[in-house]
Amino acid sequence: MRYGEGGGLTAAERARREQVRLAAADLIEAGASDREVARRFRVSRMSANRWRRALAAGGRAALASKGAGGARCKLTRAQLDELAPVLEEGPAGQGWEDQCWTLARVTDVIWRRFGVEYTLAGADLLLHRMGWSVQFPSRQAAERDEARIVTWRQEVWPVVKGPRRTWAPGSVSRTNQARA
Repeated sequence: MRYGEGGGLTAAERARREQVRLAAADLIEAGASDREVARRFRVSRMSANRWRRALAAGGRAALASKGAGGARCKLTRAQLDELAPVLEEGPAGQGWEDQCWTLARVTDVIWRRFGVEYTLAGADLLLHRMGWSVQFPSRQAAERDEARIVTWRQEVWPVVKGPRRTWAPGSVSRTNQARA
């Protein structure tokens, strides 16, 4: 539900939760404890207490839904609809030689096409909202040389990694102190 449909709760679900909070306000105003409110509406006592404090501070308006959480999308629905086929066309359709979308390339396309700047993290969230996910190759590269990989792991990696150190330089363990 989160990514494919735009993320978070639907408007109907937010309205339903608001009705629960307003019904809880009736109980709170009638003098019910946080424990009673929590049990009646099957929420935590912390939520009941948060509702009580919000009601005391701002009245019933403080319990109203504030809409979808998170930052608003920088692209309009029409722009998102325009972006989807561009991404499906692949990077080659945008001038790159290979068929690998990177976040940097996606942000570049968004900037060139819509004049909207996204960070890499923001582009990642946007792609998830649109239903896209990270992909891994289904097969290994044709250039892969298993023999060279085995040799590298056995000969080069131990040298790069170095010996395992179980003590910090210059320190003396209690065992070594007792022997001295």
